[in-house]
This record gives sequence, structure tokens and C-alpha cells, in this order.
Amino acid sequence: MTLDATKVTVDGLSIVVILGALAQALPAIAAGASLIWTLIRIYETKTVQRAVARWRKQPAPGEGPSDA
Repeated sequence: MTLDATKVTVDGLSIVVILGALAQALPAIAAGASLIWTLIRIYETKTVQRAVARWRKQPAPGEGPSDA
């Protein structure tokens, strides 16, 4: 990314922040982003990843060995 492209990107972000602050939406957006980040971090933990791996290995109903 060139310096000019970086400046344009930062300028655009600045405008979005200003508009968000004027609309009083920025705190809600920050809270939502924080919630999403926290959920991603929890999902990435080893404990959750082991649980997801076990859950994915379980056969779907009707696909496992039958007792009948």
C-alpha cells in the first residue's frame, strides 16, 4: 500500500469516526466490536476447540450403529 493510499484510508476512517460520534453510534459499535472480539478469543481457546472437535466427530442422528 502506498503512502497516498494509506492517507486516503485513514482519512476515510476518520470521517466514519466523526459521523459515528455525531450520531452517537460509536459507543454501541465499540461495544459490539468488543463483544465479537471476546467471543472469537473464547472460541480460539484449547478447551473450546477440543469440545468443537468432539462435537464434529459425533455421527448425525440415524448415521451411527443401530441397536435394533
